Amino acid sequence: MDGPHDLGGKDGFGAIDIDAPPFREDWERRQWALSKNVPSGPNTIDFWRHGIENMDHAAYLTQPYFIKWCLNEIAHRIDQGMFTMDEILTGIPESRTDPPASPLDMEGTLARLRANNVDFRTQMATPPAFSPGDRVRTLNTPVSGHTRLPSYARGHEGTVIAHHGGHLYADAGAQGEHRGEHLYTVEFTAAELWGSDDPDSNCLDLWEPYLVRA
Repeated sequence: MDGPHDLGGKDGFGAIDIDAPPFREDWERRQWALSKNVPSGPNTIDFWRHGIENMDHAAYLTQPYFIKWCLNEIAHRIDQGMFTMDEILTGIPESRTDPPASPLDMEGTLARLRANNVDFRTQMATPPAFSPGDRVRTLNTPVSGHTRLPSYARGHEGTVIAHHGGHLYADAGAQGEHRGEHLYTVEFTAAELWGSDDPDSNCLDLWEPYLVRA
């Protein structure tokens, strides 16, 4: 999705604080636990991320990290009919139900996440369109949904250096669709991407729908 959350990053926001603690406030720990324990629609990380991408751009740029998590969870729950905006704003439920049978199992959640080994590979019924060594160009069109093609790499030529088989397609996963596409590693020179004399290159893992033959 085109906006301030582009995967390539944006200039002018200062250096990243690599020494920042994982949680700055105690409530952030609770928000993390709620997000990991309460289902939010299609169980894909791309669906969850796309919720944040749909956030108002001013809010995205000004709200702290876990506030955005909280707003995203609220939006998902309202869409699912779990509660209404009026209930959120007033803090008063329109109807009362029995409390959950047991509290959130934090230790159980941590154990499950530590043991999690998600494999996004899928079997493909069609052969790959490209092979290592092929020259390709990325698409350069506006994107209204979730995408893993950063804006700085759009409309540029590169070389396929690896084919990884079929992997779940993030753009479809953001819409709740479980679909695979061929995935490649494409190498771009610094001169191609930024007009730089730097001899370095940049490698991106890109799905087949992002690419055309150069």
